[in-house]
Amino acid sequence: MKFFKTKSLAFHLLLLAFFTSCTGTQTNLPTVGFADAFEDSTIEQAKTGFLAALKAAGFSEEDKTIKFVYRNAQGDIPTLTQIVKYFIAQNVTLLATNPSLSTITALQNTKEIPIFMMVAPTPELMKVQDAGGKAPANLFGVAENLGYIDTSFSIIPRLIKPKGAKLRVGLMYNQSEPQSVEAYERLKGLADALGVELVARPVNATADAQLVTGALLNENIDAFFANPDNTIFGAFETIIKSCNEAGVPVFTSEAGLVTRGAVAAYGADLYQWGYQAGQQAAQFLKTKSLEGLQWEMVKVRKRVYNRSAAKRFGISVPENYEALN
Repeated sequence: MKFFKTKSLAFHLLLLAFFTSCTGTQTNLPTVGFADAFEDSTIEQAKTGFLAALKAAGFSEEDKTIKFVYRNAQGDIPTLTQIVKYFIAQNVTLLATNPSLSTITALQNTKEIPIFMMVAPTPELMKVQDAGGKAPANLFGVAENLGYIDTSFSIIPRLIKPKGAKLRVGLMYNQSEPQSVEAYERLKGLADALGVELVARPVNATADAQLVTGALLNENIDAFFANPDNTIFGAFETIIKSCNEAGVPVFTSEAGLVTRGAVAAYGADLYQWGYQAGQQAAQFLKTKSLEGLQWEMVKVRKRVYNRSAAKRFGISVPENYEALN
């Protein structure tokens, strides 16, 4: 009887050693925690680009060279905080954050784990700099400023004839997002310089977008400008449907929103934005060092237009704009 107990114990110890060995191999893989703030087909392009850059550099789950853990908060801030804290507890090698809400939440919860941001404004616009104007030491990845908005907005008076004496452009901005407020303030000055009347309304949640869009359309606007913020991304189908029904063209500064129905944009290619952030993350994974890395400005921007939307409104887009459909 003792012999069988000893044999059984030896067998179980062998099994334990085997599984411990396997687990150890998996644990030794670098772990990438990817935090998405909400579900959105435009934003998702950045994640696709990020993973493509990692794979091109030899890091993928298929090749068993990294462990990739993805979580999406579905637009719920407390859930997003829990996701970030989970990644921190799991001691991930790096955090990938998309878009700005994820980046800000990650920065609020860790100063040690490297954060590679995408689809986010500059640290200054996110209000995450210290008193000396320095970005957090663990912030990397790719950001954008508001300079490109000028080009996107300035095309509207060139393409749209006003119904009245002055061109009226509708705008929604999210009061709780610093970059959205900054964009609104910038566009106010630009509108004045262009002789355009900006009709702006605040919105605090995606659920309010339909009501606010309706209010703007009742103001007899000639065009709608989709401000680059998380609320617009989340509610864009609602906005475009209402504007199309009212005969009001939508312009934007995000190339991804053009594929979803906006007339034209000059802005970052979100796939390339994610790819650029992924290249940085891959460099860190290869070298196991952050030396020489810092957050960068987005490199790839495009002038694009939606052929169907332009045709719907009888708009002739300049030749230097590329058709996306």
